[in-house]
Amino acid sequence: MKDYKDFHLKSIENPQTFWQEQAKSIDWFKFPESMLTKDAEGFDRWYEGGKLNTCYLALDRHVEKGRGEQLALIYDSPVTGKKDQFTYAQLLHEVELVAGMLVKLGVKKGDCVVIYMPMIPQTIFAMLACARIGAIHSVVFGGFAAHELAVRIDNAEPKVLLTASGGLEIEKVIPYKQLVDNALEEATHKVEHVVIFQRPFVKATLQPPRDIDWNELRNQSKPATYVEVDATDILYIIYTSGTTGKPKGVMRDNGGHAVAMEFSMKYIYGAKPGDVYWAASDVGWVVGHSYIVYGPLIHGCTTILFEGKPVRTPDAGTFWRILSEYNVNVFFTAPTAFRAVIKEDPEGIFKKKYNLDALRYIFLAGERCDTGTLKWLEDLTEIPIIDHWWQTESGWPMISNMPGIELLPVKPGSSAVAVPGYEIVILDEDGNKLGSNEEGELCIQLPLPPGTLPNLWRNTERFKAAYFEKYPGFYNAEDSAYIDEDGYIFITGRMDDIINVAGHRLSTATIEEIIASNTSVAECAVIGVADEMKGQIPIGFVVLKDGVNIETEELIQELIQNVRHELGAVASFKKVLIAKRLPKTRSGKILRKTMRAIADGKAFKAPSTIEDPIVLEEIRVLIVQNQPTI
Repeated sequence: MKDYKDFHLKSIENPQTFWQEQAKSIDWFKFPESMLTKDAEGFDRWYEGGKLNTCYLALDRHVEKGRGEQLALIYDSPVTGKKDQFTYAQLLHEVELVAGMLVKLGVKKGDCVVIYMPMIPQTIFAMLACARIGAIHSVVFGGFAAHELAVRIDNAEPKVLLTASGGLEIEKVIPYKQLVDNALEEATHKVEHVVIFQRPFVKATLQPPRDIDWNELRNQSKPATYVEVDATDILYIIYTSGTTGKPKGVMRDNGGHAVAMEFSMKYIYGAKPGDVYWAASDVGWVVGHSYIVYGPLIHGCTTILFEGKPVRTPDAGTFWRILSEYNVNVFFTAPTAFRAVIKEDPEGIFKKKYNLDALRYIFLAGERCDTGTLKWLEDLTEIPIIDHWWQTESGWPMISNMPGIELLPVKPGSSAVAVPGYEIVILDEDGNKLGSNEEGELCIQLPLPPGTLPNLWRNTERFKAAYFEKYPGFYNAEDSAYIDEDGYIFITGRMDDIINVAGHRLSTATIEEIIASNTSVAECAVIGVADEMKGQIPIGFVVLKDGVNIETEELIQELIQNVRHELGAVASFKKVLIAKRLPKTRSGKILRKTMRAIADGKAFKAPSTIEDPIVLEEIRVLIVQNQPTI
């Protein structure tokens, strides 16, 4: 074990030496000539001159070193009842064939391939196959609306699109092929070929010669070997929402990404080669890219691909069942997933059915982890629960407790400390560094470490404006936060989650934390709505745990008094609405901004990432019904 402070300090004082040492942990075809350079746009780039292949790192090298029979991928789909497993040798064989499929269709190094698929092994094959031949993949979350897919097609300009006939959302069939057809009709860019993997529960109608059956093409293709790529060549594009409404194409390069994946698996997650690592996310999100596919496989772990939900597939014991069945060592999911479990099983009865002796750590990220959820998990599992924080842009954690370095004491409400490579500071509006416990904007001193975004796809001006313009010399994360006297970082919300109540700046996250501490509350969201007298006032939306017996009005008054006691009358917290569910994105983020627009009577559009539009409509009706008192 290392001393965290010393390890972090070395990464900040001499980043080039630090990341040169970390680069030795992966196998290069040619070790980088330079550690840190500037590109033509003046942006930092890591490992220029290095030659490697990400697919080789994830598969071939493990087979070459005699670990081909180790389990690489476990597929578990409670929605279809199907399970499958692949050793490293078997996974390599499948990826070679899919790479051969792409080569047969004329895809070459530097071409883009859009992958619009569900959580099935073929999706993993496709991502790794692109990396194998040096093609750039852009995974679009399966089931996204046709318009959103069309926007991404026009921006990425793929040569080939890979899809499936459909996906399953518990019992609801989503016909992907119809969505693809509609998107291609709308898009300006013309895709040369669409390859469709037919699933047994939904049959897609093909339109030759553009459309090609996956299995037929596979049977006609020869295995393709890996190609050398530059460390600075782009591995993938992943789209994230932007303030303009147009998605930003975050790019990831091969060299820095591979080093960051190996580093984070070892030092942050405390995983060992041969461990079973499970990230209960989706490959359409950055978590799925980093910690379902690339991170675990590069590090030599067994990774789990889960096609299901934490509840209703078939019950609130699904997570515990998988953790037990596959002897998972490290687990990563979103707090909102466990809040769904808590709502249906507040006593954790399902967990008692399973043996979790192999499980060492549970990591949480994606939404703020309230103290109640953290304590529930700690009490139930009696293992370290690690809340950590990062962004699509970073590609790997920025703030975390790191059992692979030194397991520090937990401070509820904090994601712990800055990860090595990240010099995190808090700035005020004028760009001045703030002291301990002073709240401001979270920024990172440049250079950013390897694995972070080098640019936005075909939009350098937006890259500059979004992240570097406000505070020159720093990356602006656009989150509000403070750092305490021990170096622990407390994220208080997105900058637009800070509300101004009669001149007092309040964090909605702070109010949510107080509400969530009530034992009757499963989850909650607080938004600031416009008020003529005070500028803004906070409104709470609360989902109760199943089986709560307390009278609603009594509970509401209790919650209001709790906030008043903790924050004082200045918070003006006087309204709580009881909701059945909260509207969320498919990655688990609550749609607070959309809820605020509804409450303020502004025009709004359901985001493309919404998990269930019906829930948003339920919230709209709830707000309208209570509008006179809001």
